[in-house]
Amino acid sequence: MRKTMRQIKKEKTKELILETAYELFSRQGILNTRMSDIAQAAGVSHGTVFLHFETQESLIAGVVEFYCRSIAGRTHELAESCANLQDFLIAHLQGITEYESFYSRLVIENRMLPVSAREVWINMQSAVSQHFSQVMDHDRQSIRTDVPLSMLFNMWMGLIHYYLENSDLFAPGESVLQRYSKELCNNYYKLIIAGRKEHHEKSI
Repeated sequence: MRKTMRQIKKEKTKELILETAYELFSRQGILNTRMSDIAQAAGVSHGTVFLHFETQESLIAGVVEFYCRSIAGRTHELAESCANLQDFLIAHLQGITEYESFYSRLVIENRMLPVSAREVWINMQSAVSQHFSQVMDHDRQSIRTDVPLSMLFNMWMGLIHYYLENSDLFAPGESVLQRYSKELCNNYYKLIIAGRKEHHEKSI
């Protein structure tokens, strides 16, 4: 059934609101952005925003769901061609870098977000974890086995999130992941490759 002009216009307005909210969330923070800020930046009335999103919570959830899905999809797309763990680490950072400002806000504010938005954030991390596990299984002979796989994943995510949370210290005025992605990947890989533990024990 063909959509009416009214339906098409309504969908485009909703897309405009989502895109505008994404840009403002990325720039000034998710919880710092008011519905009126989004309406003004999008060039629509306050009532129009409420027509599509009845509450600020539903708007936040809508933006987080849409863009987390985009980030997860992009990461999945890049990960499909990865032959080993190092390739995956690079691909993962590349996927995040394309949405870095917004992703950084999620890292900083996720515990204060509405429950529905936080669930989307957690589900995205779970999807990344599955890719990580698959690549690890493929590379298992070269990866140290004395540390649980879940801990290796958490170490990787913690490293990324630490740099994003403190980007003003590590890379003021520029992308912290573009600046440090190679260094992060190389040094993380050195920490987890098999033989590091044995070398450490011999040195003791």
